[in-house]
Amino acid sequence: MNRKNLRKNLLPRNLADICCVLFIFTFIPLTFIFEMCIVLPAFHETGSYMFILTWLLGTFLLFNIVGNFMFCVLEDTSIKTIMLTPPTEVELRRYWRLCSKCEILTPPRSWHCESCDTCILKRDHHCVFTGCCVGHRNQRYFLRFIVHIILGTFYALCYNSAYFWWLHKETFLDLRTAVKMICPLMTFLAEFSWTNIYLVIYEINVIALIYTGVLLFFHGSNILKGAVSYHERQTAKYDMGWRKNLIMVMGNRWHLVWLSPFLDSQLPHDGVHWEKFLQTSTKNR
Repeated sequence: MNRKNLRKNLLPRNLADICCVLFIFTFIPLTFIFEMCIVLPAFHETGSYMFILTWLLGTFLLFNIVGNFMFCVLEDTSIKTIMLTPPTEVELRRYWRLCSKCEILTPPRSWHCESCDTCILKRDHHCVFTGCCVGHRNQRYFLRFIVHIILGTFYALCYNSAYFWWLHKETFLDLRTAVKMICPLMTFLAEFSWTNIYLVIYEINVIALIYTGVLLFFHGSNILKGAVSYHERQTAKYDMGWRKNLIMVMGNRWHLVWLSPFLDSQLPHDGVHWEKFLQTSTKNR
């Protein structure tokens, strides 16, 4: 990641962003500790092959979740970090728009974000869980962030389900547990215990898996179509085929970057001069 593109203001700017980011910072480490210190020893003897293997896999997933989250937040994908040079040709300049709030000509696929108070290059959406916009430079980190959360929550759900409904079924497999999971807040007001905390972690795990699964389906389908979320879902003018569309987001080493957020993968486009792409695609139709 190029240091000149680091965001200067990393703090969330509104209450919804602050709450969601705090939730991420609380839920992820809490879940990891619960899985590794409570659930895992119940199935595998400490120091055994399966214990070490599961620890390594869990650490790998945590490393990628946290790493991609941080890179997504740190990478500045706004127009503030670059010198915009609109094309001199009138035919190409017509693809650029004047942003009345930034008071500058902005390139195609860039839109203004009210929360970030700037225009974002190839803006996809504003993510409350990272407190920043997802755009040209950081969309790959956002995608890998939710993919690794899905892998982590699914893996944890398999262990947790066996832990609750098989290993400790005499404690959890009853009507009271169903009531507690439907009304977790009321449960804490009535009885604050480790058992109830475990149930809440399990419930959040299930919700996180479903929610991120929906996100992956929605954003993944748009990426494979070469579109951004809110403005291009009904058009195919940037569609180059699923493989090239994926490379446009993930970079030229798209098949390796899933292993680590620190692996360099150069993007094939600068995120600014889409007018040349539009002109070429129009001529080819």
